[in-house]
Amino acid sequence: MSDELKRITYVEDEPDIRAVAELALTQIGGFELDVCVDGFDALRKTPEFRPDLILLDVMMPGMDGTETLAKLREIPELADIPVVFMTAKAQRHEIAAFLELGVLSVIPKPFDPMTLSSELKDIWNMRVPRDQGVRDHAERTA
Repeated sequence: MSDELKRITYVEDEPDIRAVAELALTQIGGFELDVCVDGFDALRKTPEFRPDLILLDVMMPGMDGTETLAKLREIPELADIPVVFMTAKAQRHEIAAFLELGVLSVIPKPFDPMTLSSELKDIWNMRVPRDQGVRDHAERTA
């Protein structure tokens, strides 16, 4: 797992939202970005791009974010890439269900373009490597 967040795959079907987020992430955040227009596009492009993080819209036609997440997890080189959902479905019970799928966090829409990059950096910095979390749990229960 990389120490610094540099490369993000961003999956969003809505062109206006995609354009605003792309500007926010590249111009404000300075990230290297691979933009995908839907889940199918993400499955094709993400293995080659090798991102540090995947920012994934939930509500998309054809294959929604949860289906895309499941398919991405089936690709061995992507199985451990952290994922953050972005969605307008941000009720407490919906967020809890998304977190149970193993995503790092959920960013509600509408989002603030001026703070999107810093929010992602904060989420990135708070993550716990999977093996570290397992070791910590084992030590606490031993």
